[in-house]
Amino acid sequence: MSWTRVISLSLLTILLILTFSSVMESAAVRDDSKEDNRKGAARQVFMPESDASNFFKRRSRRSVRYYAELQAEQRVRLSADERRREYNEERRNEYENYVEEERDEQNERSRETNEQLREYHYDGLYPRYYWFH
Repeated sequence: MSWTRVISLSLLTILLILTFSSVMESAAVRDDSKEDNRKGAARQVFMPESDASNFFKRRSRRSVRYYAELQAEQRVRLSADERRREYNEERRNEYENYVEEERDEQNERSRETNEQLREYHYDGLYPRYYWFH
């Protein structure tokens, strides 16, 4: 099959799918609930203002925290700091190793190039001079 046939068949199938999907009704369920049922659902979701204010008064920023809570938060903070420190140290070590390997490879390549140039330009009249690093 040529690519034009493939494209035409795929377009035809997409067209058929779109036409049949517009003919069919949606699968959503109709909402036959009465107005009072909706208010009951709202009552389940929302609480009275007095209860909400009491909730926020009990746990506001200025409320007294227990010592155990403070200790637990401090432990969580310290462990997160330690994990971040270890991660950064590991990344730094990996980067240093990478830089060292690259530097060694570059030094090796330049040493080989210099050796090849000395061999190429050596005319046999003078003793060879080797660079010691």
